[in-house]
Amino acid sequence: MYKRKLAFFAGLLVFVIVITSVLVVMITQITRSSLTQNAIAQSLLNEHLIVSSTSYRLFKQLTDELIFGKDANQAEVRNKRAIIDQSIEKIIQLEEKQRNALGEEATLGSIEDTSELSALLDEIIQEFRSIIDDAEDEAQEKNRMQQQRTQQLLEVTIDNRFREAINAAVTRQSRVVASMEARIQTLHQSIFWYSILLALLAIPMVVFGCYWLLGVLYQPLNSIRLGAEAISQENYQYRISRGFDAEFDTIAASFNAMAEELLQQRNRVESATRELEFQVAQRTAELTDANQLLQDNDKDRREFFGDISHELRTPLSIIRGEVQVTLRQKTVSEEDYKATLQTVLDQSLSLSRLVDDLLLIARAESGKMRLVPRQVNVEEFVVETVKKIDGFIERRKVKLEVDIEPNMPLVEFDPERIAQVMIIILDNALNHTVYGARIFIHCFFKEDKLIIIIKDEGEGIDEKELPYIFDRYFRGADSRTGKGAGLGLAIAKAIVVGHGGAIDVSSIVGKGSTFTLSLPSIQ
Repeated sequence: MYKRKLAFFAGLLVFVIVITSVLVVMITQITRSSLTQNAIAQSLLNEHLIVSSTSYRLFKQLTDELIFGKDANQAEVRNKRAIIDQSIEKIIQLEEKQRNALGEEATLGSIEDTSELSALLDEIIQEFRSIIDDAEDEAQEKNRMQQQRTQQLLEVTIDNRFREAINAAVTRQSRVVASMEARIQTLHQSIFWYSILLALLAIPMVVFGCYWLLGVLYQPLNSIRLGAEAISQENYQYRISRGFDAEFDTIAASFNAMAEELLQQRNRVESATRELEFQVAQRTAELTDANQLLQDNDKDRREFFGDISHELRTPLSIIRGEVQVTLRQKTVSEEDYKATLQTVLDQSLSLSRLVDDLLLIARAESGKMRLVPRQVNVEEFVVETVKKIDGFIERRKVKLEVDIEPNMPLVEFDPERIAQVMIIILDNALNHTVYGARIFIHCFFKEDKLIIIIKDEGEGIDEKELPYIFDRYFRGADSRTGKGAGLGLAIAKAIVVGHGGAIDVSSIVGKGSTFTLSLPSIQ
């Protein structure tokens, strides 16, 4: 993980810093100790110089005492002696510190030589005192011995032993000082090279570590940047690759999930847009069709009113003409009156049927058609209905074949209205069937429904006209005969639908048509 890599790099830097700090502290302590020991060595050297110079001045004063008498310079002698004793005591203290710090091997003989130097000084002073005391004796022999002792003291003891002891102490401390200075110089060189080595190691390591961390950080950030640019350009199918550190993989997973959600939202929006466009197009088509239907209905309405006007004008004209002719005659027989009245009656009945048909359709469309259902024997109902058009059948020389399923139960419907439907269909079949053709009526039950099929062998109906034959203004079939107002099949459909049933038609031009009535069976 990137967090671990950062922690590793930070730990490595902390380790280098700690090591550097420890080494700096160690070097500082060593330097401080070296400087302290150098100061001690310098102090020892100074004290030895003080002892040396003070001792020689003491020896000179003792010599003056020997020459000029016992009472000469006694105060100065005591003062010099105190200074020497103080310096030797300080030298011993400093040498003990030096030995504790440097070890016995490095300071071998320093304390012992100082003790011997102190003893030598005591011996020289004591010898001077002895010579001075003996100088009071004026015997010649003793004077000669005194001179020898003095010569021995000055030449051997002081010039040789004491000077060598002092020189040895000074030389030893000089070596110690030189050694300290060498150690300090070596330490300085070590610090210098260590600093160079540390810089040579730390700088590449930091540079490489930063480059490594930036490289590890750049790839996922660049992938995220590319993903953001792709999303901003609405490329919601773009996905950030995985395989980085866990933190960046989590970000990549969240980013990809966001892109997937945006893609789904866009797909939903596009789907909704397409659906809306489809619905708009569909509604537009429906409105266009409805508008066209309204235009067609308006056209049919105008034609219908024209036809109705014609249908109304014809019987009214006949009635008016018959009445006017009869009234113009000066003498009219009873037979003429009867003929005129019969014509008026026939035309009035025709007008009444037309008005009844229009009223029936209007009531059916408003849902107020009055039906009087009752239980009906289907076989008897069909036979009675066929009898009503026997005259038409005979005139058209048509053969009617009726097939009724045996043992049919009673069915409840309005027999007058259903008979009207069958007569309308049979009348159309007779009008469009050639002489000598056949008409079939077949009745049976299917799925608790009464099925009445009326099939003819007539001219048939054009396939383009089939969807419109039940429209109340359609006169495709009637236009061939020039009869009727195009209301028959519309009335038939209204009656069947009013019973909760359905009427359907299939036809082949030149082979005939088949009408199928389906009525719910209420037993």
